[in-house]
Amino acid sequence: MKRILVTGGAGFLGSHLCDLLLEKGHEVISLDNYFTGRKTNLAHLQNHPRFEMVRHDVIDPFKFEVDWIFNLACPASPIHYQHNAIKTIKTSVMGAINCLGLAKRTGARVFQASTSEVYGDPDIHPQPESYWGHVNPIGPRSCYDEGKRCAETLFFDYHRQNRVDIRVVRIFNTYGPRMLADDGRVVSNFIVQALRGEDLTICGDGTQTRSFCFASDLIDGFVRFMENESGFPGPLNLGNPGEFTMLELAEIVLAKVGGKSKIVHHPLPQDDPRQRRPDITKARELLNWEPKVALAEGLDRTIAYFRNSETGKG
Repeated sequence: MKRILVTGGAGFLGSHLCDLLLEKGHEVISLDNYFTGRKTNLAHLQNHPRFEMVRHDVIDPFKFEVDWIFNLACPASPIHYQHNAIKTIKTSVMGAINCLGLAKRTGARVFQASTSEVYGDPDIHPQPESYWGHVNPIGPRSCYDEGKRCAETLFFDYHRQNRVDIRVVRIFNTYGPRMLADDGRVVSNFIVQALRGEDLTICGDGTQTRSFCFASDLIDGFVRFMENESGFPGPLNLGNPGEFTMLELAEIVLAKVGGKSKIVHHPLPQDDPRQRRPDITKARELLNWEPKVALAEGLDRTIAYFRNSETGKG
């Protein structure tokens, strides 16, 4: 049994991670300021004997005696991370510094939830970990993109200079239960709009592509990487290499939800990537990992979650 700190533990991915770690017999501390995390995501764990919830912002220093640290703390959708751009980049950079400082003091292994956004609007497709990216450093998305890139720099500098045991994962689009209805991500947007009988809004002409990984597959990859003793620090792509246009996704959601919603088009946001698909060769070789949940099945589970939530009922 390990004692594990999960920053952002009340979030969409953080709460699923807490579930899996507890299932594996570990002791888990969730650290969250509840900006985008929700206590309801962890309500079922409230009386668990090996689980603890702490309200704290990773920008401020913290001290725990732990074996592993998973750093998932940062708003991850454009609506939320652009709400307070300075706060977002401080969360990425100062949060990384505080997690790495704790790992250095305690000898803990520390995991960084990075993002495919470090690749920006890529001119290589699919994106391998060796690709350095094509990122606008001063655009409206830069607080998140460059914040995550800087966090990766910090992780590797602590690894080289202080021999901190790190694991850096680049997460591609992920979806599933416990997503926020108002997070502006395309899967939750389409599902909630369809359930409410509203038109589905596509930015641009809808030919831009994304790859969608179900949450349980991604979290399995997280834990496999932390359990891996090869010493490989990353970066490691985790995502589903299946690629869909926004129009294809909208049509699948409409077919599954039913109703009379139509597809409407809005202008494409600045610096929005035209295509995104992970090369997961390294994850397959190192972890024997690849996604198991097909998009159709994952959407069924996610639609059921929103149908049963107050949000989905409108």
